[in-house]
Amino acid sequence: KEEAISLVTRVKYGAVSATVPQTSLHRSCRWYSVSHLSVKERIDQKRQAALQGGGQQRIEAQHKRGKLTARERVQLLLDPESFVETDMFVEHRCADFGMEQDRNKDFTVFGGSLSGAHAQKICKIMDQAMTVGAPVIGLNDSGGARIQEGVESLAGYADIFLRNVMASGVIPQISLIMGPCAGGAVPEIFPNWHSVTNEDVTQEELGGAKTHTTVSGVAHRAFENDIEALLNLREFFNFLPLSNQDPAPIRESHDSSDRLVPSLDNIVPLESTKAYDMLDIIHAIVDERDFFEIMPNYAKNIVVGFARMNGRTVGIVGNQPKVASGCLDINSSVKGARFVRFCDAFNIPIITFVDVPGFLPGTAQEYGGIIRHGAKLLFAFAEATVPKITIITRKAYGGAYDVMSSKHLRGDVNYAWPTAEVAVMGAKGAVQIIFRGKENQAEAEAEYVEKFANPFPAAVRGFVDDIIEPATTRKKICQDLEVLASKKQVNPWKKHANIPL
Repeated sequence: KEEAISLVTRVKYGAVSATVPQTSLHRSCRWYSVSHLSVKERIDQKRQAALQGGGQQRIEAQHKRGKLTARERVQLLLDPESFVETDMFVEHRCADFGMEQDRNKDFTVFGGSLSGAHAQKICKIMDQAMTVGAPVIGLNDSGGARIQEGVESLAGYADIFLRNVMASGVIPQISLIMGPCAGGAVPEIFPNWHSVTNEDVTQEELGGAKTHTTVSGVAHRAFENDIEALLNLREFFNFLPLSNQDPAPIRESHDSSDRLVPSLDNIVPLESTKAYDMLDIIHAIVDERDFFEIMPNYAKNIVVGFARMNGRTVGIVGNQPKVASGCLDINSSVKGARFVRFCDAFNIPIITFVDVPGFLPGTAQEYGGIIRHGAKLLFAFAEATVPKITIITRKAYGGAYDVMSSKHLRGDVNYAWPTAEVAVMGAKGAVQIIFRGKENQAEAEAEYVEKFANPFPAAVRGFVDDIIEPATTRKKICQDLEVLASKKQVNPWKKHANIPL
């Protein structure tokens, strides 16, 4: 009894358990050491442990791979001392497979794999971002779901996916893949990939940066290292509004809005089959030649990206005559449609440069569903209510003319250059159909060119608002954007549209 009283007294006053004599009572009870640290000291200790991530050894290993830690990436991305961390003290709740030994997160801890607590933190910050109207940026470097937690980790992913869907079109969501993520971890899950799929493929070929920026179109840009990626992300972020409640950003411009561009007067070749670079036109027209291209290595027959006109952010879409003569195909239609819908969601005006001979023919396109996918681009332009300005630089043939932000799809201002041709198809093909079996084909072709291979048929019908000198294009666009800044257009009420997915 006296021993028991002594033990209770020592615990009450914080005595270290090691000083307690080994008695039968000591052996039969579960003992807890009583911390001699104050609450403030414990807070500081926890905070310091969180800042250390997986420890110095793992941080050094991350650096040897040429990669920064999660905290180093955040510091480089954001303005100095602007990052306010929340939920630093949250820890995972799994005690299986030795997990109780380490309760931090980022790639230096468990390969950055997602736990239930990790997902909870992400969902919490995404909910707050939706509430205040702030963009969400994800710096991803993760081995995927934390298999030690089983279904709880999968539930965490589903919770995040729900937030992604709810936030879509409300706030910008930007992901930077800075290491293995989901599909990239598949070869690690299946080391003998050939035995599973009967394919010989490397991890890079299956899910590397080149694959996803040139073949699949899953990623929009690729960079050499962490620093280049983060600096480009800062540049990209400056083009975007904070949410769909804010207008397109405007900043001071030192490039005159009425600047003429004489080089454009001779940029389109006289020979209609000769290629030129649409990027030359875009760079010449936008503020300070600053154009941030999106998906530059995927579906190169269409160009999309962000620029500024008189300081105002604009989205730019343009056919690229250098690649497949600028024809629309499945990939370019999907690429253009997604970009147009992004701009429309976040109040960014769209400028479209048209030089399109039609949709790419062939069995591969037909079997792949070019009609369905081409309709996505038409749908996106027709649905958009932001200011839409279109310039036809040369060819605007067939259904592709309709699709590329034509007047018929509620284009606000539609211009044609003197080199523009708005027609059902090219002169040679049209003559072969109209005058089949007749003599004097060359004469008939010249007659067709005289009638249709110019901008007048569209202009006299009001399908283009004006035929302008190329050198004045920048000046015209800046003036129109000023007028259209107060544009208000609302689509008919619906639960949601049924875009041809």
